[in-house]
Amino acid sequence: MTSPPTLPIPQGRRFDLVCLGRLAVDLYAQQIGSRLEDATSFARYLGGSSANIAFGAARLGLRTAMISRVGDEQMGRFLREALLREGCDVSQIQTDAQRLTALVLLGIKDRDTFPLLFYRENCADMALDAAQIDGNFIAQCRALLITGTHLSTPTVQKASVVALDHACQHGVLRVLDIDYRPVLWGLTQPGEGANRYVADAAVTARLQAMLPRFDLLIGTEEEFLIAGGVPDDLMASLRAVRCVTAAAMVVKLGAAGCCFIPGAVPERIEDAPTVRGERVEVLNVLGAGDAFAAGLLSRLLRGMDFQQAARQANACGAIVVSRHACSAAMPTMPELKHWFSGSRHPKVDADAQLAHLHRTTAARTPWPSVVVLAFDHRAQFADMAREAGCDESRLPALKQLLVKATAEVEASHALQGRVGVLIDGVYGADALAAATGRGWFVGRPVELPLSRPLQFDQTASLASQLLNWPAEHVVKCLIYYHPDDPVALRLQQEAQLRTLWEATRVSGHELLLEVVPPAELLPEDQTEVQRDALVLRSIQRLYNLGLKPEWWKLAPLSSGAWDRLATVIAERDPACRGVVILGLNQPLDYLARSFAQASNPIIKGFMVGRTLWTGPSLRWLKNQIDDDRLVHDVASNFRRLVQAWDASRATGIQPPMQDA
Repeated sequence: MTSPPTLPIPQGRRFDLVCLGRLAVDLYAQQIGSRLEDATSFARYLGGSSANIAFGAARLGLRTAMISRVGDEQMGRFLREALLREGCDVSQIQTDAQRLTALVLLGIKDRDTFPLLFYRENCADMALDAAQIDGNFIAQCRALLITGTHLSTPTVQKASVVALDHACQHGVLRVLDIDYRPVLWGLTQPGEGANRYVADAAVTARLQAMLPRFDLLIGTEEEFLIAGGVPDDLMASLRAVRCVTAAAMVVKLGAAGCCFIPGAVPERIEDAPTVRGERVEVLNVLGAGDAFAAGLLSRLLRGMDFQQAARQANACGAIVVSRHACSAAMPTMPELKHWFSGSRHPKVDADAQLAHLHRTTAARTPWPSVVVLAFDHRAQFADMAREAGCDESRLPALKQLLVKATAEVEASHALQGRVGVLIDGVYGADALAAATGRGWFVGRPVELPLSRPLQFDQTASLASQLLNWPAEHVVKCLIYYHPDDPVALRLQQEAQLRTLWEATRVSGHELLLEVVPPAELLPEDQTEVQRDALVLRSIQRLYNLGLKPEWWKLAPLSSGAWDRLATVIAERDPACRGVVILGLNQPLDYLARSFAQASNPIIKGFMVGRTLWTGPSLRWLKNQIDDDRLVHDVASNFRRLVQAWDASRATGIQPPMQDA
């Protein structure tokens, strides 16, 4: 079946899809099974039907854009940034200086109960200004999608009509996702946001006045009932819709799938071309329709037929109903490839590969290269304070000065998007706050210093600790690990790593795993070949346990060992972010020479600490130098190492180091 002539889709334009409508913040209750009244914590996501579709379609590779309005405040900026991260154009999102960004509270009580509370009284997106709708921008789009809420009041209906007129003038495919929410039409009490259908002749009349403007209609059975105006009779409602518009119709049938009606309405819904749905266990139906629309349009706009498009749309909806959020739950193309591979787990939430693909193939901050000043050390700083004869209370100020040194090198060497820090939350709490939110790679340790077997610092419940961390913080864990450890010790260490792995999967934080062979198990006459083989065995063992950290942090290896490690990573976890080189307090010249051996692209940079700051920090603690001198000396060391790294990547040969 090919795309019917009723879908006039233009080609060769800058954007595939622009969505007009709701753009809001979703706050999802984290207590599944709880009434919304009893929820105690919420997770924040981008929301709003139109925005979810733009987000989901961008995640599937379409060039999307958003037309809406947000407040001039933190939540409005959050929504813009969330769309931008997915590659969605936000140039047509208006800013409202008086109104706040819309907000929705959502819950998951049970399989059939999903309470919603819309905070949309005089909100920004319902004040979308028709005068600011740019016809030249719409002319650059292949399709315009509008959702039904933006036909519900005179203000947004006027903006929608202007956009549709521009789309018609420029031959843009016009799509309506009916998206009927009775509460947003003023037909229910504010607390009844979950109600999906209330018959109302005035709503039907307003919809039918608008339907002729569209080329494609998407809706559930209930949504076509309100569009057609014949309660409890789907086929009669579909025929009523057909009387006012020639638009093709896609009717969503829930778990049964969906059907396509490009022309005359058949006698029975079963007679329409139908693609069966995917059988999954439902966690949360919210957002499934938006995922469906994103999946459908991402195929139709690539020239595929309804059968192919609907199959993907059903899969997108099925994946989202098995997850907590709406936008963040949207699948990627690698997820869909796995979904249709025949090797997926029957229970979506038990499919580890699907979860890993969702985590690693969705948009995330790119780190093609990282140069990191590491001062997450706690025991070493405490030892320095004792050696200097000063109180540990000076250490927080010292770590803030190390942040300042990092910032100086970032500025002098244009390291934006490459520079980072490792900082602890004990002596470094203020430094962490100063480093967070400025676009740096920020790693934060969880291990109890020098512990073997591995213990976590300050907590017996790592998962609860991570709930309080900023999402951008990377969980760093150093483990002294040997695959030939006594069995009881090895199993204890590996159980801790499993706890760490599961905690980061739930919290969403990336994991940086630093693996150091314990010194007491290394023979004095160990060769480089033996040392490298030990590290490779350790990494393979941890992969065998199912651990797939985003980052590995390792001591320098030989060139051949780096290549063998790259092969292991490519086989076991192609989505791995990469490997970084640690310092182990080795001299600067030694580290610089090691960079020349690290030519394999899997090595993304270095994370070095004591080599760079031990001497200057000890002198500062002894009051032998002032703040400015400390910053200068540490920045000078860091700058030299950055230069050595960059030189090794440019030439593959490490030149002699010179003072900066």
